[in-house]
Amino acid sequence: MEGIEHRTVSVNGINLHTAEKGQGPIVLFLHGFPELWYSWRHQILALASLGYRAVAPDLRGYGDSDAPPSSSLYTTLHIVGDLVALLDLLGAQQVFVVGHDWGAIVGWALCLYRPDRVKAYVALSVVFNPRTARRPIDSLRAVYGEDYYMCRFQEPGDIEAELAKIGSEKVMRELLTYRNPGPLYLPKGKGFGHSTDTPSTLPSWLSEEDIRYYTSKFEKTGFTGGINYYRAANLNWELTAPWTGVQIKVPVKFIAGDLDLAYNMVGVKDYVEKGGFKKDVPFLQEVVVMEGVGHFINQERADEISKHIYDFIQKF
Repeated sequence: MEGIEHRTVSVNGINLHTAEKGQGPIVLFLHGFPELWYSWRHQILALASLGYRAVAPDLRGYGDSDAPPSSSLYTTLHIVGDLVALLDLLGAQQVFVVGHDWGAIVGWALCLYRPDRVKAYVALSVVFNPRTARRPIDSLRAVYGEDYYMCRFQEPGDIEAELAKIGSEKVMRELLTYRNPGPLYLPKGKGFGHSTDTPSTLPSWLSEEDIRYYTSKFEKTGFTGGINYYRAANLNWELTAPWTGVQIKVPVKFIAGDLDLAYNMVGVKDYVEKGGFKKDVPFLQEVVVMEGVGHFINQERADEISKHIYDFIQKF
């Protein structure tokens, strides 16, 4: 795509693939599941044209980056370690950070562990999740049951076998076009709960070329790398006890779609609207909820999200 430079760098004991374009202050883009650097294709071009150096890695476990086999190597401490090493390699003491989905969780962790490296943070879809008294997967299982997708992801090899039967292309179509604000359930042996034989109609913001690109990468790697982030969720909880009660002390803007399954999880809207979010993130400056927009907000409303990012970071 239009002058985007690709390279592979050695960081924190692994090889990380990055895509970048532009000159100026660095904006670090962190993708979610099941995605790649490619999810930021529109924002990379937009921010580069506005005088920034946009850098989007394939996170550990994804695309052309290394994928260590053990889920214990996918904690937020590992991923933030990769990013800090990347920033050192780029010669950047501080950067702007933009994260979506799991990339947002990693972005919050970067702000928590190394606020000295973050000028300002734009989080998409996922709010800050302060450490609670109970392991996160245990809590989700209690609320949503065993068929909830994050619970189904826990058993190594189990969900991968089901996704392999469906095929990478159909999986990408199903997940990227998912617009139900309710919880995503994957009942054992039933896939997505309906036939995937008839190709879904793609929305205007997602092309067949986009699907082919995602599919080409996940056909090579499988989905285990991305799923390992979910498998490390309880381990994250165990390792982050020292950060219990610590606030996020960087300037933040939060953006979500009102149809986003992450924004509609139990307790999230109350957390945002009743002051809990602001208490934990005292430098939260803006909350934007976009009407009629689903989970993959940076692709569905690419131009608006690019403008939201620029309008915020140009203040600093």
